[in-house]
Amino acid sequence: MKKTQLYLLALILAVLGVAGFYYKWKVLRFPVSPQSDSEVWEVQARVEFIARSGPNKVTLPIPHNPPGYSVIDENFVARNYGMNIERSRGAREVQWQIRRASGTQALYYRATIYRDDHPAAEPIAPTPPEPKVYEEPFATARATLLDQVREKSVDSTTFASALVRQINARQRNEEVALLLGKNDKPEDRPLLAIDLLADRQISARLMYGFELNDGSVEAELKPFLRIWDTDLKQWRPINAITGAEGLPENLFVWSTAQKPVLTVDDNPRAHIAFSLQRSLADALDTAMENLRSRDENFIAYSLLNLPIETQQTFKILLLVPVGAFIMLILRNLVGIKTFGTFMPVLVALAFNWTGLVAGLILFALIISLGLLVRFYMERLKLLLVPRLTAVLIIVVLLMALVSVVSNKLGFNVGLSVALFPMIILTMTIERVSVAWEERGAGYAIKQALGSLAIAALAYMAMGQPRLQHLIFVFPELLLVLLAVTLLLGRYSGYRLSELLRFRALARDPDPIAPPPAKPDAPAGA
Repeated sequence: MKKTQLYLLALILAVLGVAGFYYKWKVLRFPVSPQSDSEVWEVQARVEFIARSGPNKVTLPIPHNPPGYSVIDENFVARNYGMNIERSRGAREVQWQIRRASGTQALYYRATIYRDDHPAAEPIAPTPPEPKVYEEPFATARATLLDQVREKSVDSTTFASALVRQINARQRNEEVALLLGKNDKPEDRPLLAIDLLADRQISARLMYGFELNDGSVEAELKPFLRIWDTDLKQWRPINAITGAEGLPENLFVWSTAQKPVLTVDDNPRAHIAFSLQRSLADALDTAMENLRSRDENFIAYSLLNLPIETQQTFKILLLVPVGAFIMLILRNLVGIKTFGTFMPVLVALAFNWTGLVAGLILFALIISLGLLVRFYMERLKLLLVPRLTAVLIIVVLLMALVSVVSNKLGFNVGLSVALFPMIILTMTIERVSVAWEERGAGYAIKQALGSLAIAALAYMAMGQPRLQHLIFVFPELLLVLLAVTLLLGRYSGYRLSELLRFRALARDPDPIAPPPAKPDAPAGA
């Protein structure tokens, strides 16, 4: 394979890994820290009314993709009521129906929400609104009121703010009182403002929301208007009661339906109350619930949907490439010699249960005792396979003996010893023995210490909770690890240990090389 193909493959793998990580982190809100908590709010709407004889129908707008927040769970509590959810023009509403009811009725809607960073889906530029036709004397009152407001404004936003303040003033003028009528209700005032703004070709949209403040138990639903600024070509929000521009920082948008927040068959005694409860939840569980509410297929093919026992197994297996990558760095770039290719990684996995110090002691003890047996068997002149089988049997017996003796002495290491890879220990004993005989004790001990050093470093890296969390929650990061591994696979230069070994050659002149030629003397010297 050409280098260009290798670099291209590594680039593709790295881009896929980073893109998958970024999408799950920023879009799906998966936490990058194992102990991350997210702010969760329990929001409850309680609808109460006195049922009339005959059928009753209740309509309640409910949240739909609120900006800055995500709804991860919702429940509807309405005994003996039929229910259906309607969606239209980017809004949702729940409709409860019952054929016969009597007395006071209580219906509940509960939602679990958490703070998110996704922005609001801004509506497109609106078409010019159609003015509502008023009859006299309402038409004259409307024209007079709008002329008064026009004198106090300079653009569409300030015009809307001045109009809202005029409608909600405590001392209303005759025009406002006439337009509102005798049955003035607070929820009708924003709708009146929208109708009056349409007469001046100003588009406005109604929006309801309340602030999520720590310590709040009850929430007050407030109306807001979004005014289309024809100069800036954007929507500008104002408070539909005070006329103040902008939105509160912790505003939760409850509804964007262009209708009152509660309709109970024109029942004037209907009442709605909102309550809040703040809590902290595990960020990963919150992200999972949010994703489950969006896309069931993504969760179905995720490691996080596996049974708990299987998840624990993969939390260990996914760390093996990390240990192997550390071994690659230390062997190919640093130059530490080891017995076997992946023996240090498997030993590092065993250290996860034994602990580093206890694992090193147990490893050294079993290898030392196994070497004594192996040197004795050398005198028996056994063939390779029978010799390895005999050493394996001895290793198992040694592990059992160490467990019994340690238990008698009060050290509970029975399971820790059993977790050591027996086959790897057997092959390590064989390789240490061969290296001892062929290259000497110093070389064999040096390689054994190198193996233990890599195992210890791999254990310390694999034992980091943040790394374990990242690899399990974002397994696509292993693609980045694979890309770096492919690039390092072509490296054939000096290792760090070799540079230290031959540093004298760089410092001292080469005794074999001829001396540099002297420059010719100038003529006439």
